[in-house]
Amino acid sequence: MMNETWLTDVTLNTGMIYLRPLEWGDREALIEAASDGELWKLWFTSVPSAETIDAYIDKALRDKEKGEALAFVVGLQETGQIIGCSRFCHADSLNKRVEIGYTWYSKSYQRTAVNSQCKLLLLSHAFEQLGAIAVEFKTHHSNERSQTAIMRLGAKHDGILRQHQKLADGSYRDTYVYSILNREWPDVKARLALKTDLAS
Repeated sequence: MMNETWLTDVTLNTGMIYLRPLEWGDREALIEAASDGELWKLWFTSVPSAETIDAYIDKALRDKEKGEALAFVVGLQETGQIIGCSRFCHADSLNKRVEIGYTWYSKSYQRTAVNSQCKLLLLSHAFEQLGAIAVEFKTHHSNERSQTAIMRLGAKHDGILRQHQKLADGSYRDTYVYSILNREWPDVKARLALKTDLAS
């Protein structure tokens, strides 16, 4: 029950990007964003296509109603264009833990400052406004790019959940788990701020 009041709607922004809560009205913009690179073809991650977008948004909003998640669209400040998504998920308000996941960006904005700025916004909110004691990240064992990006944030590798999830093709996913603790956040924040030119 506590989760229902821990995650509440908020809009986060830098000079370059904004994050605001996902809405049904974002449906077409998300399809267009995912079409840049046909991201739904990436077998190791979950990106919506025209066929799956309704189920994608429905799950995000149902998890929000249960207090377990808060999904954001990622957009460009200058144009308002939506270029991806990210999400607080698996929220545990009793133990003050939350995961950042379901993150994807249009191909044109991958390997840019967008991801660092997005993570800085979400981590800052989690540690400084929500009072989280740990923020988790999980990724597919074959997604080496994601693993590298998570470690570059300063997250520590906690372990591997073997046969963690059954995939659509019937195979099982081993999940790599990482986390950042609240005592580690000041150093992580300083490094992220330098990477994103948002040092204050």
